[in-house]
Amino acid sequence: MALLQTSLIWAVYAIVIVILVAVSSIFILSYQTPRDRSQSVTMTCIVAITTLLATVLLLPVDVALISSTSSPALGRRKDWATQNEIDKILFSLKVVYYFLYSLDALLCLLVIPFVYFWYEEYDEVASEAGEQTLGQRFWAAFKYTVSFIAIVVVLFLVGFFVPVPKDENSGGLDFFKSLPTENRGERALTFALGLLITIGLCLFVLYTSTGLAFLPINLIKTRPSVSNPTLKATTVLQLNTNRERQRQLEGRCEGNPGLLSSKDRRELDTLVREERTLIRRQRLTDEAQGENQSPSMRSWLKAEAIFRPFQLLSGVISSLFALIIWISMLLTAIDKAKNSFCKHRCGYILGHISVFNPVNWVLVQSARVFPADYVMFTILVLLLFCSSVVGITVVGIRFLWIKIFQIRKGHTSPQALLLATAMLMLIILALNYSTSMIVAPQYATYGPQTFCDQKLSLSKQQPDCSDAKHLVKPCSELADNLIAKQVCTPSVATTFLNRVTMNFPFFGAIFFWTQFAFLGMYLLVAITAILHSPKLDEQQLDETAEEAEEERLLASTSGQIDATWQDITVRPRR
Repeated sequence: MALLQTSLIWAVYAIVIVILVAVSSIFILSYQTPRDRSQSVTMTCIVAITTLLATVLLLPVDVALISSTSSPALGRRKDWATQNEIDKILFSLKVVYYFLYSLDALLCLLVIPFVYFWYEEYDEVASEAGEQTLGQRFWAAFKYTVSFIAIVVVLFLVGFFVPVPKDENSGGLDFFKSLPTENRGERALTFALGLLITIGLCLFVLYTSTGLAFLPINLIKTRPSVSNPTLKATTVLQLNTNRERQRQLEGRCEGNPGLLSSKDRRELDTLVREERTLIRRQRLTDEAQGENQSPSMRSWLKAEAIFRPFQLLSGVISSLFALIIWISMLLTAIDKAKNSFCKHRCGYILGHISVFNPVNWVLVQSARVFPADYVMFTILVLLLFCSSVVGITVVGIRFLWIKIFQIRKGHTSPQALLLATAMLMLIILALNYSTSMIVAPQYATYGPQTFCDQKLSLSKQQPDCSDAKHLVKPCSELADNLIAKQVCTPSVATTFLNRVTMNFPFFGAIFFWTQFAFLGMYLLVAITAILHSPKLDEQQLDETAEEAEEERLLASTSGQIDATWQDITVRPRR
């Protein structure tokens, strides 16, 4: 029975990974530009995002496996759950976690930078002429990646030699005394992970909070469409006004621009550029309104109109989810600030949940019927992931106030896609901490596990609360008696995250206070988005029109080249 249950849990995890591959592939393929695709970039981004999401979604498997060893109704371990069997389960989970965390760090710090420089070093002309070999390209990309290798080495060396904190931070509790580790290799990994989570939390505060506020509002509020008749009328009016002003200037100089003053010549040049932009915008609005549209595009627009009510419903539901997540995070953060027994000395670890948390309660109750909690937790993670994508799309990839890349569906360059993937990886690491320690701490640590709070008799090896249900209590870190030690098994995920904050308390303090920054940023963006009605971004519209024009010209040029090549190669009939 135990083997069957364990196999079922791992089988569900395998199904989830297949779903994650599909989600990652859809995200990457829908955002990258079709004109400039690279197989190495595409595969790297898909693998990286899938691996990070698989790391986060290993938590329900962790909770299900440790919870399967006990009976929540009786507050005792099952007969087959000997300490040896539990150690086997924990060891298998540790192997998977260490593999995934190491792979995450490798992808983020080495593989993505190498693929970025590998793509940058590609010279199509030199490659076709035989002047650039794969070895030359590999070496050029590797030279730039050496700096990232040095960063990885420095990170692990710092973590390897940083001293272990003293035991007074643990408050005398055996659970927390076991968290600081003497294993220097494990300490180096926890330091690197703590630093990556710290960077990810900065991105988490900026992008995920923005996306979590914008996602429901964008679904509910309709942004003015390109097919809006008012936009077409405005464009036609602007185009007529532009051409009339050009005729006035040309009539003034009788067709010879050299006779115009320097001010009028600059105005004429500006009007000519503006005319080209307005013509592209007019062509785009004509296509959006059905003129010169393919049947498939017209069908797609009709489908969008049909599913508009479902979009509104999904917007309302996601806004409720976002609000519940925000409230849960706020309640846990207040609980940690008020009731953490060691405060900043151990990263505000909370030994016992004192405040009701709605998300935590729902997940704990649903964990009694696996995989109900897995479905809910997956929806939670994917909602936060989609919010991060929306946040990156809205804000863009920036250095301070300077926008470096814009992320848009169907128009994202490979370089921007790699940078966005690296940012999402760091955000997902931060999301892993927030979901486990802030959103649902009791679920992530012990799940539905309980213990029987009564003394053991000499004739019983395990407690029995079948006749006294009020003695069954949820497991917690502060339940430091003998029975709790025998029954309660903390998850590997939260043990590892608590180890990061216990070994390096300054990381724990940063992790904790950034949650308040996340809550404040969400509230600010949500209020701003509600008060401001969405407007059509004319700059983005013009960029889309220009790119559509370029694709049209490239397609026509390609057709002309093919026709010319056929005229040359096909023999004339006699």
